[in-house]
Amino acid sequence: MLDRLPVETGADCIASGGWKSRVKLFLLRLWQPTSACLTCMPGSLANVWSLGHWALALQTGLATGILAVLLSFTPARRLYANRYGNALVVAALTALGDAYAHPSHYGFPYAESLLTGGVSGLLALAGWVLFEDRARRIRALWSRLTG
Repeated sequence: MLDRLPVETGADCIASGGWKSRVKLFLLRLWQPTSACLTCMPGSLANVWSLGHWALALQTGLATGILAVLLSFTPARRLYANRYGNALVVAALTALGDAYAHPSHYGFPYAESLLTGGVSGLLALAGWVLFEDRARRIRALWSRLTG
């Protein structure tokens, strides 16, 4: 079963169990929270390109990546093998990482962290669906578009 899982889930990283695999898991878990944090942080579009905005987003991504690697040493690593469990783990870890990285810019204390976690979970789920089975859906769409 694990050989059919998409690379983006990190499930194959955990199955092989080495440090090289955990580094790959860390890198996979870095982009989703960073992207989610960049899109959920309030402000204008010009803020997306500011150094401070990127520093906060990368801090959230780094915290989430470290938490994901630490989770890979526990029995909860089995959640990475299921698309919904994986999305839930990514969402929860991103919310924790974002809460650690900076205070909320929204109305109540953890609103931004929860929104960022939700977006990150949706990105993880979309990545799983789009890239499963060696990006079969993307290749099929491309072949339909190019004739």
